[in-house]
Amino acid sequence: MAISLAALLGVPSLKLSKAGLAETTSHQDILWVAVTEQEDPQRFLNGGELVLTTGMRLRSAPDQRRFVRQVQRAGAVGIGFGIGLTHDAVPPALIAEANRWGLPVVAVPYETPFIAIGKLVADAQSADHYSKLERLIAGHQILARALLTGGGLAELLKHLGSMLRTDIVLTQFTAQLYNSVPGHPAPSADGWASYPIPTGRRDACTLWIKQPFEDSGIVGYAQNLISVELNNMVKQRQSQRALAGQVLEDVIHGTLDPSEATRRLAGIGIISTRKNVVLLAESAAHHKQLGSSSLPRPLDKAVSAVVGKDLIVVIPDDGSGASALARSLSDHLAEAGLHATIGLGGAYTKPNGLRWSYFEARDAASHGLPVNEPERLSLTSLLLASEDVPLADMANESLNPLRSFDATHGAELMATLESYLNNNGSVAAVAEHLTLHRNTVRYRLAQITELTGYDPAQTPDRVQLWLALAVQRLSARHPR
Repeated sequence: MAISLAALLGVPSLKLSKAGLAETTSHQDILWVAVTEQEDPQRFLNGGELVLTTGMRLRSAPDQRRFVRQVQRAGAVGIGFGIGLTHDAVPPALIAEANRWGLPVVAVPYETPFIAIGKLVADAQSADHYSKLERLIAGHQILARALLTGGGLAELLKHLGSMLRTDIVLTQFTAQLYNSVPGHPAPSADGWASYPIPTGRRDACTLWIKQPFEDSGIVGYAQNLISVELNNMVKQRQSQRALAGQVLEDVIHGTLDPSEATRRLAGIGIISTRKNVVLLAESAAHHKQLGSSSLPRPLDKAVSAVVGKDLIVVIPDDGSGASALARSLSDHLAEAGLHATIGLGGAYTKPNGLRWSYFEARDAASHGLPVNEPERLSLTSLLLASEDVPLADMANESLNPLRSFDATHGAELMATLESYLNNNGSVAAVAEHLTLHRNTVRYRLAQITELTGYDPAQTPDRVQLWLALAVQRLSARHPR
């Protein structure tokens, strides 16, 4: 271990003796030994040294006092004055000045070479460095073992906190992956040191360590281990979501009988005998990252899957807490830089109920808000849930004539139809919305009737056209 001036005085072979009264830095570790005969050695010192001199150039009292002040300002821990060569004793002026500034002074007898002191300090430094290195290697082994034996991040961070003797928090955007503080309060820049955990992905984390603590190098190693584990977690998440997605797709498409669907859902952690709610997150720009993204802490126990390009989260809930969980998911994804739209389904039991919740969530997500509540008893969702209904064909049969006419003549019949249906059949509202004359709107509606065979002014035909537009919109977002 590092040695102090007080410890050096206790080494019999050195025969050192205390020359002054100051003890301020006597028990402070000596970082190095500096031998000098300079009158002003300050610029050659870094602090923490024991300065050894024979006082060869310190003949006068003013020179001796100035020497003490320079050494003290440099942050040295003390002066070792060699006697028997230039001075028979430590000069009184030097001792008085050292006492004044609180700088310890020891007398070094002629028979004790300065190199003996330097070697002893160097050996102590080497032993201290070796001891720290041993502790660091042992710490590396403990952290690696905690991770590799199945303890995961929680076990690794628990050991890290014990080594540093402080609290540890690991955050991932809005989520806390680990928090050793009772009550799990969020860490802040005040009183906490933060360390980024690079992963090369969007779900990078931040390691927070409560101050004060002493880092011997173990934090850097922990950062690397956490980074490796996070990448492993991403890959594990992707494979689990792919597997769960296969099961959900079979349930959604109605290809399984109820008993088989119940069994396979239970295999991925979904108990269909209780009410479940589907949260659907879609993102045209970030669907690849969406599939591997982490979830906020409230959704830790939810089953997540990738169906098509969407992230599906199935939560056991009676519907009362689904909205809050959807907002939590939306905030978490936004914090990760993923611009996603969240749709909620209703709370239902049984595999068919899960299908219905999925299509409600899919229909709700098409509304385009950050979080979208389901519309109960949606006719569009009901028809989408039926694989036997050729919806795309029906929609194309109704709308293709309008698309072709628009492409050839630039007539904007599709836009007129959408505006007419969205404005509850009001010609005046369509004219205002599209900046057209009312007669122009009526003429276009007549063209729509002629091309499609459906009259938007008639309720049955209006329903047919509205349904075709709805199916077109949802199919564009979720191609089968």
